[in-house]
Amino acid sequence: MPDTMKFEEMLRDAGLRVTRPRLAVLAAVTDHPHVDTGSVISVVRSDLGEVSHQAIYNVLSALTDAGLVRCIEPAGSVARYEARVGDNHHHVVCRSCGAIADVDCAVGDAPCLNASDGHGFVIDEAEVTYWGLCPSCSVRSQVAR
Repeated sequence: MPDTMKFEEMLRDAGLRVTRPRLAVLAAVTDHPHVDTGSVISVVRSDLGEVSHQAIYNVLSALTDAGLVRCIEPAGSVARYEARVGDNHHHVVCRSCGAIADVDCAVGDAPCLNASDGHGFVIDEAEVTYWGLCPSCSVRSQVAR
């Protein structure tokens, strides 16, 4: 099934109307993991022509609220969006260039959801961010020494 048909089905299943901006934003987030809003706007505009910033923000909000995309906000970074949802994965972020990659949850049945003290909360998600240098920045760091 072509992506457009899959995206239409996803929107309908989430109770959202199928619109060209929603399809374009969903495609942009799917095709560009950890994409920032400015990049989503550029990708959508290259596909649809003029679409307002506010329309893109509204679509991202609706898709996030519907659970079709996830918004992550690593410290010191703008909001980023990804289509990988519902699996409690984490991220590794490069301190130098800001590159972001997915990291699966530690082995076992989501051990990061077993907080040492949950304070009575029913915990259903953990947001773990690993920080370091990506391979490219690590090599540059070694060369600079």
